[in-house]
Amino acid sequence: MAGGQTSTEYIQHHLQNWTYGKLPEGYTRYDGTVLSESTWASAHSYQEAKDMGFTAVHVDTLGWSIFLGVLFLFVFSRVAKKATSDTPKGLQSFVELIVSFIDSTVKDTFHYKNRMVAPMGLTIFCWVFLMNFMDLIPVDWLPSLAAGIAGGDHFFFKVVPTTDPNATLGMAIGVFLLMIFFSIQQKGLIGFIKELTFHPFAPPTKGLAIVLAPLMIAINFILEFVSLIAKPISLGLRLFGNLYAGEMIFILIALMFSGGLLFGLFGGLLQWAWAVFHILVITLQAFVFMVLTTVYMAMAHDNHDESH
Repeated sequence: MAGGQTSTEYIQHHLQNWTYGKLPEGYTRYDGTVLSESTWASAHSYQEAKDMGFTAVHVDTLGWSIFLGVLFLFVFSRVAKKATSDTPKGLQSFVELIVSFIDSTVKDTFHYKNRMVAPMGLTIFCWVFLMNFMDLIPVDWLPSLAAGIAGGDHFFFKVVPTTDPNATLGMAIGVFLLMIFFSIQQKGLIGFIKELTFHPFAPPTKGLAIVLAPLMIAINFILEFVSLIAKPISLGLRLFGNLYAGEMIFILIALMFSGGLLFGLFGGLLQWAWAVFHILVITLQAFVFMVLTTVYMAMAHDNHDESH
């Protein structure tokens, strides 16, 4: 814990992202400096990060997520280039095990023809797992290193992208847009609209049903639209909530190291135990995100008008 920090300040510091955004002219900064013009800068306080508004960027979330994505692509491409038909060993064996596992999982869930879904499932699982895995690095190591390089304890630096709802909801929105795209591609725009307005009922053609059709369409559209929007929101918030809770527990355990030798030893034991359990959490959450994405892709390809 940095010198002079209270427990509350320590927790808040670890939960704040490195935020880069624009501060307006006349703004009073953390050190009392008044800006003579609008300035893009890194936030040095929680209030500055808040005042930067919607256009602010979380540099650490973007940086780590891009780095881990590139790392995944680099490792898997290297293995693919060096793969042989002999009995796989080492890293090749591990990569083939993951690819085989994801491929069988996708085949069990997705029964349509789309060559993009299985590679997307593999990418999502590995990428989310790597981002989750950053939670197992002791909470003070990388932030302290970053603060030392930046030259001040005020420097914010989070290393777990999936504890930032901007990242998890951003991925979920990407999945949602793919759902809409494939729904329209497979069912046509009219078919997609019919799914939102009439499914599971057939369009009325006679009698009282025609009179009641506008009410039925409105009610059905509200229900289907809420269900549609709930998918990306629940997908993103589920991942964020589980990883955020895990990070918070690591931070609370880290506080024990400042309580003396006895508390430090007990904290070390707790940290080890929670890290072992958290390995299951980060793997499961990556798997759940991948499976739900595959399920949503299957729903987008499911044409209710087709006879089976």
